[in-house]
Amino acid sequence: MAIQHTTTSKEKILKKVRQALIYKSKPKFSNIDLESNVYAQAQDVSILETFARNFTKQKGQFIICDNQFDFIDKLITLTERHQLKNMYCNEPAVQQLLKDAGINFYTVQQQSIEKAYTTLTSCEALIARTGSILISSSKNSHQHTIAPTIHIVLANASQVVMEIKDALQQLKNVYGRNLPGMFGLITGPSCTADIEKTLVYGAHGPVEVFVFLIDDLPHNT
Repeated sequence: MAIQHTTTSKEKILKKVRQALIYKSKPKFSNIDLESNVYAQAQDVSILETFARNFTKQKGQFIICDNQFDFIDKLITLTERHQLKNMYCNEPAVQQLLKDAGINFYTVQQQSIEKAYTTLTSCEALIARTGSILISSSKNSHQHTIAPTIHIVLANASQVVMEIKDALQQLKNVYGRNLPGMFGLITGPSCTADIEKTLVYGAHGPVEVFVFLIDDLPHNT
């Protein structure tokens, strides 16, 4: 007596999958452009203006500086106006700027980062489309950007790019195969919302984020 085999629904599905893998159909939309940007940049708005607008929309505070001396002058004004204290800085190049200006700071060797009220760091790139700051562990740990109440970022205008993919490409250009172990995006001060949808700032990171942007781009005279 012959045994009748009943094909289950699972077997039918697997059979169709195997056939699809063997006999691949031609894509219906093979000419789709997956590389071009989805968003168009307004011709009358510069990339710096785009970053400044989107960064301030996220409650970030943007200060443009003519040069390093202008940066120091405006940083001193900020520290006096907001009575900033316990400024932490981990980067030798930025530390030298502070030393030359007579601005007090401390390092992790001198005091725990958890006690920092303010931290001053550089960044890898600024992303105009989202108003975000790209940071990496090459100069500062993640803790250095979330522990303080106020985070101050020193950047150059030449670091501003339009899209996240441009910023990641910039990372590859700088580090090659030796990419930092951590990199992340900061988009405005830390904020969260409770069940009542009330925004609370500083719950998981800085209450305020400042970007001091030094204009290092060439200008036509």
